[in-house]
Amino acid sequence: MAQFTVETVPETLPFSERLARSVMKRYGPDQMKWNYDHGLVIQSVYTVGKVYGKQDCRDWAKWMYDSKIDPQGNIAVYKKELFNVDLINSGRLLFDLYREYGDEQYQAVIEKLRDQLKDQPRTPSGGFWHKGGYPNQMWLDGLYMYGPFYARYAAEYEAGPLQDKSFADIVHQFSLIEQKTRDPKTGLLFHAWDESKKMPWANPETGLSPHLWGRAVGWYCMALLDVLDFIPDVPAYARYRKTLSDLAANMVEPLLKSQDRASGLWYQVMDLPDRKGNYLESSASAMFIYFFYKLVNKGFVVDAKTVLEAAAAAFAGLKKLKIDAEPSGALHLRDICGGAGLGVAPGGNGVYRDGSFEYYAGEKIRLDDPKGVGPLIFAALEIESMKEDVVCRVL
Repeated sequence: MAQFTVETVPETLPFSERLARSVMKRYGPDQMKWNYDHGLVIQSVYTVGKVYGKQDCRDWAKWMYDSKIDPQGNIAVYKKELFNVDLINSGRLLFDLYREYGDEQYQAVIEKLRDQLKDQPRTPSGGFWHKGGYPNQMWLDGLYMYGPFYARYAAEYEAGPLQDKSFADIVHQFSLIEQKTRDPKTGLLFHAWDESKKMPWANPETGLSPHLWGRAVGWYCMALLDVLDFIPDVPAYARYRKTLSDLAANMVEPLLKSQDRASGLWYQVMDLPDRKGNYLESSASAMFIYFFYKLVNKGFVVDAKTVLEAAAAAFAGLKKLKIDAEPSGALHLRDICGGAGLGVAPGGNGVYRDGSFEYYAGEKIRLDDPKGVGPLIFAALEIESMKEDVVCRVL
């Protein structure tokens, strides 16, 4: 595969493509890893290429993946025995790469990742552990990491009772974590739940982590709609689609209430917006923009006008406050939380992540982190795909 060189990013391009080409300008295989966030941003670039017929965007995505997967379908950093659901999300694009290019190693990896889910440890209530080293813990993040992959595999590789069982399992994961993590005060969801209630970060009565972290809620919201893309809209699966679409609709009012009116954005710690040290965080905001526009595009909301107005305000706020352009035209996204978790992170030098406000607010803030840029590209695609009759009908 040839090298890719992007010198300039013309302002005349659709916003999604400007962002995608900014990514292509910055990164080569040496900067990309087999991990959920890099898989997300690579998938977003590929999707831009697919939507706008840009072969170089799709070939760039293939170039990234071919640097990580050998001809036998092995990935150096992947170990099934770790049962890390974060490593499954990158597999989502392999369905498209296999369909377009036909390389058998893509299919081999798809099967390996599905095999992991078959053996993934579960809580007593049937929820997937977030990682093998995090016993009995469900994190909101995880629903995005495995949910859409699991749903697409079931849609394209399974049928009959086996497919029904998979869809039922996926819906159970969403219903369970929503039931256990919903905050009765705000309607938003706490970052994680420990069914054993043994973790130091967990509330001893509820098993919940202490705060409402913006990006965790964003992962959950995006996952709901992305899974719905793959559950067929047929009578046999109507109950599954209704459950997920109802869960998505239930997030609208809490997100509208927690949106910062002045900027249109959302805070890093959503339950303490006025606490000193909190900040308007770009990745969660991009995720909620995607969620709102896709809700309208898919027809999953009643008050589409309110949702679309909130989404438009958020997108305008993000562009005004968080996005910069360099002389080449390449775009940069600021104020992205680098990462957040709970407990002792693998390779984390023993630092304990206690889920406190100080922890979330104090995590490193990064420029152009894929966890923010990828969702923003997908949000822009949703905006650009809106049909004129939908906009006219809503507004």
